[in-house]
Amino acid sequence: MHILLIEDNRDLAANVGEFLESRGCVVDYAEDGLTGLHLAATHRYDVLVLDLALPGIDGLTLCKRLREDARSTVPVLMLTAKDTERDKLTGFEFGADDYLVKPFSLAELHARLKALARRAGSSAEVLQVADLSFDVRTLIVRRGRQRVNLTPAGLRLLEKLMRVSPGVLSRQDAERAIWGEDPPDSDAALRGHIHALRHALDHGFEPTLLHTVHGVGYRLAPDDAL
Repeated sequence: MHILLIEDNRDLAANVGEFLESRGCVVDYAEDGLTGLHLAATHRYDVLVLDLALPGIDGLTLCKRLREDARSTVPVLMLTAKDTERDKLTGFEFGADDYLVKPFSLAELHARLKALARRAGSSAEVLQVADLSFDVRTLIVRRGRQRVNLTPAGLRLLEKLMRVSPGVLSRQDAERAIWGEDPPDSDAALRGHIHALRHALDHGFEPTLLHTVHGVGYRLAPDDAL
């Protein structure tokens, strides 16, 4: 499993990370909410371990933005010292998939993470627009029967475009899909990514799918859906 651990307590993070890595997991770390959100939105993980009391932005806000803004379906297990029913229900309302109260057993944490990753893996999602398909678990993109090879940035951008299709993806959301909360000052980089994505998706194919909506953003849809 590839796990993102978002926890500001370094001792706890080290203990959890060492235990999970000893079980064969790969663990990335973030010590604050903004860094955690950026990593979660721009990388693909099997599951997230999310503390609630974080500097920058708290865990509840992070989870909500991950679900609503980044449109991420990655399983999230929340860690917290709060154990009331209301606290747990709030966590689920903000997008958590599971909840573990501190102090907790590392073995139980590992078992819960495996269960979350297994359930997510059993429900692979394939996005479809016209004859374009994107399996978000395997990262395989096809136009008709032909495989389309994209960069990691192109994959993130394509997933955003397909999830809002036939709606328009704003330039700001397109930048956030690629660079998180730290986009470049110039829009030249985004134009470059769009150009590369358009060439990969549309060159030699009909109908054209990737369209620029001037002054607004980008739309992925066949001509007759515009």
